[in-house]
Amino acid sequence: MSDTIFRRRTALLTATFAAAASLALTACGTGQDAAAKQTPTVAADNGISSTATPKADAGGTKTDGGIKAAASGADSAVTVSKSGRSSTTSKGSSGSKGAKASSGSDTCTGANTKVTAQTVTRPVNHLLLTVTNTGSKTCYLYGYPALRFQDAQAVPPVVEDSQPQAVTTLSPGQSGYAGVSLSSADGSGSGGYKAKTLSVIFQNRALDFVGSGVKVALPSKGVYIDSSLRTTYWLNDPQDALGW
Repeated sequence: MSDTIFRRRTALLTATFAAAASLALTACGTGQDAAAKQTPTVAADNGISSTATPKADAGGTKTDGGIKAAASGADSAVTVSKSGRSSTTSKGSSGSKGAKASSGSDTCTGANTKVTAQTVTRPVNHLLLTVTNTGSKTCYLYGYPALRFQDAQAVPPVVEDSQPQAVTTLSPGQSGYAGVSLSSADGSGSGGYKAKTLSVIFQNRALDFVGSGVKVALPSKGVYIDSSLRTTYWLNDPQDALGW
């Protein structure tokens, strides 16, 4: 075989191999592009197909199968929305302060308590109100009593400094107290007179005075009151109630 014929065959084989390799590469690339264009889908709960790959929107939320969850800190509120329904839960929130009425408790009123009034020797010119829970479940003495003495033009103000840290709570059989300063010890009060009747009105949870009041028996001779008349908040201890 001549050198010329050998060189021609070699060149022909080289060109054939190059063409085959080019066709293989082109076919491989075409297959990959076609696969990339096909996006797998999953069925969401609302019956609408959605992409299975989470996508981030501009607000920092992630969408995955129709569920959105706020990507904020762990202590913030998390809102979940699915199929048009949403609910909110809070993490790290603190409970409200003060006592709250539960299903097994009620507001103390004249219907579930007994109210008595008695004068004391110390301190002078003071009256002690006692409220005893006569019901079968716990009741709350909210705020302070509104007192309606005979011929009084208005209910006496409350001693603000006597406000307790928490609502006075009475289990069945327990008692709560309020101290009433009837008149000034030094005679500085004005418009004094003897009152022989008294009604006590309770506050509800909203601190509204409710009802016409509970009639409370006073000493037969009555009690002397003047313009210095004051009452305390409802308290758990009678000594605390008389300390104002």
